[in-house]
Amino acid sequence: MPVIAQTVLLLFVSNVFMTFAWYGHLKDLKTKPWIIAVLVSWGIAFFEYLVQVPANRIGATQYDLAQLKIIQEVITLAVFVPFSIYYMGQSLRWDFLWAGLCMCGAVYFIFRNGPVGH
Repeated sequence: MPVIAQTVLLLFVSNVFMTFAWYGHLKDLKTKPWIIAVLVSWGIAFFEYLVQVPANRIGATQYDLAQLKIIQEVITLAVFVPFSIYYMGQSLRWDFLWAGLCMCGAVYFIFRNGPVGH
């Protein structure tokens, strides 16, 4: 499997975990003490790190740090929008489209000279 595919797939999985770790408690644990939310979030984040660290190590063989970061940010938005709409019950907003277009510009500028990894 190509490096970019491995990196994107693993970062996608890690972002699903991290989105739930960061925001899921706002729905599921809102009546629990904050320390419970922290402990549950840390437990979820542990699994995120088990996927995120290999994703970045694999990606770093062909991409530099800025490229890895923008890949991660695009994936974060791609995970966050459906999560916020379908799981958290938030409304779809035009701002999601504008943010996505800004990310397209960021991807262009970071990748316009191609992969510049090691």
